[in-house]
Amino acid sequence: MQIWVDADACPAVIKDILYRVADRTQMQVTLVANQLLRVPPSRFIRSVQVPSGADVADQEIVRLLAPGDLVVTGDIPLASDVLKKGGYALNPRGEFYTNDNIAQMLTMRAFMDELRGSGVDTGGPAAFSQGDRQAFANSLDRHISKIQREAASRG
Repeated sequence: MQIWVDADACPAVIKDILYRVADRTQMQVTLVANQLLRVPPSRFIRSVQVPSGADVADQEIVRLLAPGDLVVTGDIPLASDVLKKGGYALNPRGEFYTNDNIAQMLTMRAFMDELRGSGVDTGGPAAFSQGDRQAFANSLDRHISKIQREAASRG
């Protein structure tokens, strides 16, 4: 398993958690962004810069990911594409996107876009909190442990 990060909008505290996880688990973490990213020196962490443009980073992640890989993103359409390709998608607040919840999330996203397009101020997402950070770390740890147990049972 490899971890891909939709890095343009990923909070710095989440990137820091992922850097520690990469070195602790010796798992490859790749950050994909439209801008040049500085990442800590590690053979398990790398960054990929893609050209500017709408969804260019998303398309690159989907192109490169393999079934079973994990993608960290807050982008619901990207999460949907990841699920279709057999990957896992986790948002920075620690919630997994699943085949059971993605259709509802896409519908809500489209509805909110429509409201904003008609001039309704829908506000933005809640501020990123310490609880969100902890929820992400816990979800990530549980997922990695599950994947490692499954790999060990296969031999």
